[in-house]
Amino acid sequence: MEPLITLERAELEREYSQALSEYERFKSLGLKLDMSRGKPSNAQLDLSMELASMAFTAQECVSAGVEARNYGAIDGLPACKELFADILGVKPNQVFCGGNASLTLMYDTITKAYTHGLLHSPRPWHELGQLKFLCPVPGYDRHFAICEAYGIEMIPVPMTDYGPDMDVVERLIADPAVKGMWCVPKFSNPSGIVYSNETIARIAAMKPAAPDFVLMWDNAYCIHEIEGEYIDIPDILELCERHGNADMVFEFCSTSKVTFPGSGVACFACSEANMAYMKKLLSAQVISYDKMNQLRHVRFLRNREGALAHMKKHAAILADKFDVVISLLDERVAPLGIASYHRPKGGYFISLYVMRGCAKRVHQLMKDAGIVMTSAGATFPYGLDPEDSNLRLAPSFPPVDELRQATEALCCCIKLAALEKLLAR
Repeated sequence: MEPLITLERAELEREYSQALSEYERFKSLGLKLDMSRGKPSNAQLDLSMELASMAFTAQECVSAGVEARNYGAIDGLPACKELFADILGVKPNQVFCGGNASLTLMYDTITKAYTHGLLHSPRPWHELGQLKFLCPVPGYDRHFAICEAYGIEMIPVPMTDYGPDMDVVERLIADPAVKGMWCVPKFSNPSGIVYSNETIARIAAMKPAAPDFVLMWDNAYCIHEIEGEYIDIPDILELCERHGNADMVFEFCSTSKVTFPGSGVACFACSEANMAYMKKLLSAQVISYDKMNQLRHVRFLRNREGALAHMKKHAAILADKFDVVISLLDERVAPLGIASYHRPKGGYFISLYVMRGCAKRVHQLMKDAGIVMTSAGATFPYGLDPEDSNLRLAPSFPPVDELRQATEALCCCIKLAALEKLLAR
């Protein structure tokens, strides 16, 4: 196989004819496959079935004097705060345990900023003029949706192999209208990049012009290795405090891809001053979250070591699926010189870059063949990928045989779209 760009027109036409024939074969199969979202597979969900049958005595429902069955302890069961503190490497009094979704807590944080302002806001954000947020790209579409919900202008920041381009970030935060930045520091969605220690240190040391700048540190994949040993990253709360920015950061994580996505536990971690402020605001909204579910998770995961051991079981399932996708891309696409992709060691996604101007076409070809993917452009604010190149692949949910079939079709679609582009020239 030779790079397509080196072929003469007659050779391109032959390749196109063959690719089109292969694509028509995929269409004739009547496929109904879905690789659009990073959902755990049924095999992964089965790993946590013990949670569904747990029973407790009345005495076991009391944790550090807090009755899990009753009202109270808005910030969560003490044992659950300790569990998340152990996993994240923070202090228990810095942890707020909520319901099942970290996305809800992230949305809540921005909502509180908009309606009341954050701890150091001179006024609520809704009373201010233009609001801006820094968005490393490619990034997580649901982060972007939160900004869109409040009319916050999103400014794309290029991602490097070490995290956000900090030269760009440090220049942009001189604008007082820039109110925050989204970050997925470990196995970043969708690229799988782990922020370097140097990048994290520069982030913690930032001096934004806005006094209420908020670092939305979405540590969603903090224990989600697929291959290799556990990767430890610096404690962002401690680093921010060291640089005089203790109140700048909110860190988020959950058990959504550890136990049951629809019935897990989420948390945020922050400074004690932020905790007191947020608890006061949240007290008008909620009396307490599901502490019995928090108790179940404490018994099931126990501590950091227990959580990491459990995630090894997830990794054994996921590794085969990521290998299927990467190996097929290596075999059928890489030699053609028409795409590049990251090789993540953890997380849930593969970030694929097809030939410039071809991502939407690849997505449409896949859709017409009966295969659902995340929309082209979804990894950029407003769905606008200026290169029309990036696609997010989610290998976790389909069974291996279906995933292989979907990836074979994807390789064909990537080639077909590239050949259309080259022949149009």
